[in-house]
Amino acid sequence: MLAVKLLLVEDDPALSELLEYRFQNEGYEVRSTKDGDDALILAREEIPDLVILDWMIEGTSGIEVCRQLRRSKETAHVPIIMLTARETEDDRVRGLEMGADDYLTKPFSPRELLARVAAVMRRIRPALAGETIEVGDIMLDPVAHKIERRGQALQLGPTEYRLLKFFMESPGRVFSRGQLLDGVWGTGSDIELRTVDVHIRRLRKAIEIEGVKDPIRTVRSAGYALEAI
Repeated sequence: MLAVKLLLVEDDPALSELLEYRFQNEGYEVRSTKDGDDALILAREEIPDLVILDWMIEGTSGIEVCRQLRRSKETAHVPIIMLTARETEDDRVRGLEMGADDYLTKPFSPRELLARVAAVMRRIRPALAGETIEVGDIMLDPVAHKIERRGQALQLGPTEYRLLKFFMESPGRVFSRGQLLDGVWGTGSDIELRTVDVHIRRLRKAIEIEGVKDPIRTVRSAGYALEAI
């Protein structure tokens, strides 16, 4: 089993030391920093599997680090769990809107953080390990580049393949067109948002089986999600 590469960004020395110790004991490979600018450099040098990110840190703020990680093609898909002493609903919403996958308010139990990280890793571990990913009746083998639905081999174009894999790595999560554009085509792409809709239609057609429900859900005014069928 591959060790999970975790980037810990926390400026409280005692808490950082405690969390690093706890995660290393659980088999995680941990790199840590107290500085937002350093965190961005570390994330570029070696892309982590997950980031634990404090809101109030030295240098670039945690919320800005989160935003920049999400805007980079290389780190756009990396799960981010934010730690913060901010308790207001507006702050939590802002953190999630910037791309955080989860949000933990201080003080918290290290055991709870371990559980939340483990839950995220259970979801994305198949993709990290190069193992097959299964969501409902769809199976994707990233090594052999094969896709099956209910035992039937499916033929997808390169873009539809990347789009389906992106969905399958976060089943049930609703992605906006902009998030899909960044995640599948990469930030800085000149592709128009409406192009996403074209490829969604192509993907739906490619995975369609007569008499079986469409697993791609359209969420009005929000985007798309892949549901387990």
